[in-house]
Amino acid sequence: MTDTKENILMTSLRLFAQDGYEAVSVSKIAGELGMTKGALYKHYKNKRAIFDSIFERLCRLDIERSKEAGMPEQKVNEVPVFQSASVESVKAYMVSQFYYWTEDETACNFRKMLTLEQYRNPEMTKLYQKVLTGGPVSFVEALFHEMMEQGTLRSGSPRQMAVEFFAPFYLLLSLSDAAPDKEEKKKINNLFLAHIDCFTGKYAAEEP
Repeated sequence: MTDTKENILMTSLRLFAQDGYEAVSVSKIAGELGMTKGALYKHYKNKRAIFDSIFERLCRLDIERSKEAGMPEQKVNEVPVFQSASVESVKAYMVSQFYYWTEDETACNFRKMLTLEQYRNPEMTKLYQKVLTGGPVSFVEALFHEMMEQGTLRSGSPRQMAVEFFAPFYLLLSLSDAAPDKEEKKKINNLFLAHIDCFTGKYAAEEP
């Protein structure tokens, strides 16, 4: 990707996170970049094309993090294969997810944009649920169910466990957004790590 296209994407996303997707025009993006609308259109045909490119990047990065942690990809209308998932891979994946949504500039701005737009745009409401709430919870529910079947986790309600797993995740995301400095963010990160250890200690099956 050229530097110009990259600058357009990152500037657009920053404005989307600040003002909301609907409120930001192509003219505003071009003005922020110091270019004409015509020059911008040479790289992206409209604002939606910019948004789609940003979302494609987020999806690609999520797949990469999943692979690095030894987790299956989340695929639309397909059932993921969880045979290789372990307690350690789940821990590694969730830690990477938390750091990603709190520290990566692209992910943070995308999350903030969706948080704003979920109350204004039905399409963004669905995307917010798919990316940040209902989608991840359902994914982890299916994962926990399979891990119970394999004897990796204790028997129980996969849905309830998924909710218990994610509730602190979202609470700590919110606290991290309001953290005044790096020291406070570090404390919140440590709280999340403690939550992961506590959860897996509670539900991991005892080794024979």
